[in-house]
Amino acid sequence: MRNTLFLSVMLTVVAVISGGVQAAESQRPNVIVFIADDVSWNDYGCYGNKAARTPNIDRLAAGGIRFDAAYLTASSCSPSRSSIITGRYPHNNGKAAELHQPISVNLPWFPELLRQDGYYTALSGKNHMSTTKPKAGQQPRPKAFDLIDGGRAKGNSGGHANWVKITEERPQDQPFFFWFAAYDAHRAWDADGQWDELRYGPKHRPEDVVVPPFLSDDPDTREDLASYYNEVTRFDHYIGEVTATLRKQGALDNTLIFVLADNGRPFPRAKTRLHDSGMKTALVAHWPNGIKQPGSTTDSIVSVIDLAPTILSAAGVSAAESMQGVSLAPIFKDVSAEPRRIAFSEHNWHDYEALGRSVRKGNFLLVRNWRPEQPWQGPADSVRSPSHMRLQKLRDSQELSAAQADVFLAPRPEVELYRVDQDPHQLKNLAGMPELADVQKDLSMLLDKWRDETGDSDPGNISRDSFDRETGDRIVKGEGYRGTTPGEDRNADQINAPGPR
Repeated sequence: MRNTLFLSVMLTVVAVISGGVQAAESQRPNVIVFIADDVSWNDYGCYGNKAARTPNIDRLAAGGIRFDAAYLTASSCSPSRSSIITGRYPHNNGKAAELHQPISVNLPWFPELLRQDGYYTALSGKNHMSTTKPKAGQQPRPKAFDLIDGGRAKGNSGGHANWVKITEERPQDQPFFFWFAAYDAHRAWDADGQWDELRYGPKHRPEDVVVPPFLSDDPDTREDLASYYNEVTRFDHYIGEVTATLRKQGALDNTLIFVLADNGRPFPRAKTRLHDSGMKTALVAHWPNGIKQPGSTTDSIVSVIDLAPTILSAAGVSAAESMQGVSLAPIFKDVSAEPRRIAFSEHNWHDYEALGRSVRKGNFLLVRNWRPEQPWQGPADSVRSPSHMRLQKLRDSQELSAAQADVFLAPRPEVELYRVDQDPHQLKNLAGMPELADVQKDLSMLLDKWRDETGDSDPGNISRDSFDRETGDRIVKGEGYRGTTPGEDRNADQINAPGPR
């Protein structure tokens, strides 16, 4: 009888403890990162674009926070994604500073830390991230995702075909982290040929699109932009499908959602550029249980390396010492908070030889270029586009505007300075103006300090052009064009110092 009573008490204690653990586990937020491929910050309705249809992203912004000063570390697909997932600058990720290169194996990914702490993790859609092979004495990286799939299905090659299914079939006894990465809107466009009006509504009309001043306003360019808008709307649709599923499950309020892109639109003077058209990203956060001022906007400067420590902090997981970002948790409580005041970005090899850096502080952007003899015409897929070819015709007939001519400018200025609140397209270079000498000096010193403390470098023998700058055709096959990546000669992948923040 005494043993029976003792067993009963112990079972009760275990049940209470177990219930407490399950309750605590259920309070940990789920997390989803929705990441578009090649979409500029101002191509969403909630950021003022009246032509692009993004009702689901707009709805998340209306119930969350819209970040108006969020910046990428690279306007290049895999370096940007690698930077987000490690919380480190591209040159601090080893070879991953350049397109299609792996992250150094010694560096942890934040989904890996979530998984080790009890989260179910899944990646669906575009991956584009890998690690180097372990050297002698090194261990391979622990598994970051329980599930990885390409996100494609018959009639949908946009990367989002399985997002709803994964959301529905996830384990119900674990918090989850999903990296939902679309191929939209990477060229070549496929949404046009897979369009479903019942799902996505009518296609965008060329006459409605917004043509930036550095593109030509002509029928071919407008058709190009309309197809791009269709990709953006399809991305938005599947975000709506997932959020509707979470609402049905009763899980939406406790799910931290981020919506962003890896780099700017694949058009001239956007993707790969250090200017806002390439490096600024839309960033929307939605988390009813964690955001204290829903429906707000913030001008606080944010770098995407801040997402890793933010997500880990929300999940109650310690950030790795290697992570150079800062948590955005203070902004969730007060949108006027400023966890950081400075953001740095990089332009390294992406089809073409390049080495540029930028720093943003307040309303100013400073750009420095270590390869000024070369134009910044954009990546090869952009060079092959109708929009770029139209600019080439205008160039040949000497009809380019000053904004359009910048696409072909060579040599370029070694230093550019812009006041972004007064010059949103960064068309007027203020470098060298006496009245801004103190601003330019301050930003230059910050950039030098960041480069020094984080181990950035110009190795000299960086990767060369592997595509023709005029046609976009491949000119070098294999790996013969690869050189030393920035920071590699200083072992920057072993440096954790974040530089000024």
